[in-house]
Amino acid sequence: MFEAIGSLLIAYLIGSIPFGLIFVWFIKRRDIRNENSGRTGGTNVMRSAGFLAGLITGLADFSKAYLAVILARTLTGGDPWMEAFAGLLSVVGHNYSIFLIERKGDKFRFRGGAGGGSSVGAATAMWPTSALIIIPIGLLILFGLGFASVSTISIGLLIIGLFTYRAAQGLGPWAYVVFGILVELLLLWGLRPNIERLKQGKERLIGWRAKQKARRSKPQETERA
Repeated sequence: MFEAIGSLLIAYLIGSIPFGLIFVWFIKRRDIRNENSGRTGGTNVMRSAGFLAGLITGLADFSKAYLAVILARTLTGGDPWMEAFAGLLSVVGHNYSIFLIERKGDKFRFRGGAGGGSSVGAATAMWPTSALIIIPIGLLILFGLGFASVSTISIGLLIIGLFTYRAAQGLGPWAYVVFGILVELLLLWGLRPNIERLKQGKERLIGWRAKQKARRSKPQETERA
């Protein structure tokens, strides 16, 4: 029991490490919470401090969730349910970091990221081959459509699909499917503002789509001037 509780607590604390905030402060001496979406994940870091900083942040967020699952496996003797909940809690920590609590009046607010990179890291620790499927498809959606929120939501759906197929074939535990479902719900909850902007056609673009939009807007701005 002690090992199980300890592994879950450690998973949350590891997930709570705000690498994006640390890297942007180190590189730009700016608080990422005041930049663009205010999230601490790789996409917002990329917008605020450049592609390399965003990539490093994404790898760090991936690694902390991966480590959380591996530690749970080691401490609990390979219990798949403990691995699943450790992975989930690492994503919870990333999205709602105990190190980024803010007080507004009588309420407390936890800041963090959206959870995409951490979800992939946890899933990879559960089944390493999943990274070879989720990451390429996620990047294709990210840079193809230009919406980080759509890519993040797709990551959760891919995890559910992969782990459900493996469990149905007797190749993996159903605990991992539960992880996929719960993490997708967590991603959807955290991305509520983005989903609303998608409905309104106001969601922020990244990559070539963002550059294309910027080029189209320049002639209009010149004409107004």
